[in-house]
Amino acid sequence: MIRVARRHVPIFTTLTLVAVTYLAGAIAYTNFASVGVARNLLVDNAFLAVAAVGATFVILSGAIDLSVGSVMALTSILIASLIEKHAMHPMMAIAISLAIGGVFGLCQGLIIEVFRLPPFLVTLAGMFFARGAAFVVSPQSIGIKHPFVADVLNEMLTLALPLGERGVSIPVTVDIAIITIAAAAIVLRSSRFGRSVYAVGDDESSALLMGLNIRATRLGVFTLSGLCSALAGVVFTLYQQSGDPAACKGFELDAIAAVVIGGTLLRGGVGSVLGTGLGVLLLGLIQTIITFQGNLSSWWTRIVVGLLVLAFVALQAQLSKREE
Repeated sequence: MIRVARRHVPIFTTLTLVAVTYLAGAIAYTNFASVGVARNLLVDNAFLAVAAVGATFVILSGAIDLSVGSVMALTSILIASLIEKHAMHPMMAIAISLAIGGVFGLCQGLIIEVFRLPPFLVTLAGMFFARGAAFVVSPQSIGIKHPFVADVLNEMLTLALPLGERGVSIPVTVDIAIITIAAAAIVLRSSRFGRSVYAVGDDESSALLMGLNIRATRLGVFTLSGLCSALAGVVFTLYQQSGDPAACKGFELDAIAAVVIGGTLLRGGVGSVLGTGLGVLLLGLIQTIITFQGNLSSWWTRIVVGLLVLAFVALQAQLSKREE
């Protein structure tokens, strides 16, 4: 009989749920297990995966970031505005937007550390600020018609795989999500910064005694979260081929849900980016099953996700009690 360490129980639970949910869908619905459905599952959830990576670092450090969705919207409309209204090359617009996202996250981290304010309140203010800034850039959505976006980013960089009868195309947005998850996993497990994130989230006092720079770690975490939110906004923009200041409302809650369902403890110190990726897949599978069912409202996704988050929080609380 295989024994699983208590801290790994949540992620193994998530992996089991992903497998069971996929098998249930494959049995219940025709074509559910097709290559096309798997491809759409990855494409439709690529931006959530990128955003959830940043949220994972923040939650692992024992904090929270509520500005994710607003930063994504700001990035989206800023890219579209720079390209279509100011005739800027898409790559330059993307670079500027990513830089702004990173600086925005850094500023939130500085406010939290310098004034010793709760991350919840600071990032809540950041959420309203970024959303307002998005509407200042443009009160309406802007379609992107630049040929570089359509011909290069969404066509030339698309990977064609000989799967299924007609083959399947994997857009660059999925590649960005996979690379982001892989890079984040390496950083968390193999770098000093990653180990510091775990240490600060697990026990700040012990991390201080170990000589770790807690302030630098927290600043790094929020900067990374802002950068990942902006990158998620880039992926969302390529996915929609437009910018929208009203997009991604409440998206920060989806990212947090994916992180929690992926096995990361809300108190910090325990979790992984790979678990977060499984959490994103599970959320996508639930949405796909509801779509295949056809007679259920999309709001059932929220109901199921809410129940899953509650169940995982209860599981985490129970495991924490046993460790005491």
